[in-house]
Amino acid sequence: MGDATIVLCRADEIAEGSARGFDPTGTGRDTIFVVRRDGYHGWRNECPHWANTSMAWRKDAFLNADASRIVCAAHGAQFEIDTGLCVLGPCLGESLRPVPLTRNDHGELQVRLSDLGHAGSERMTT
Repeated sequence: MGDATIVLCRADEIAEGSARGFDPTGTGRDTIFVVRRDGYHGWRNECPHWANTSMAWRKDAFLNADASRIVCAAHGAQFEIDTGLCVLGPCLGESLRPVPLTRNDHGELQVRLSDLGHAGSERMTT
């Protein structure tokens, strides 16, 4: 696997202030998600309060009503978009696990297979 990359989508396919889930390794469920707000922020689709708990209540529904925070549908926990830090809820002070993103020469967001599941820099600026 090493430095092999997987293209998620074209960067412009995620609107500013929205989020989108992805299944880069073909597990049958979105294992990561990307939020576009002042850049692109990649996160594991797993609440730190309960392992293997998906954050979205429906496909791509990762944000609160005003798109200012990431919300766990199972627990109501709220997380800062840029840091992943839980600021409200049962996992206060814990953080989401970041997924480093890059943009290739074709304007596509991509992840390295070796980075899926490892902590790292989660923000990519435009």
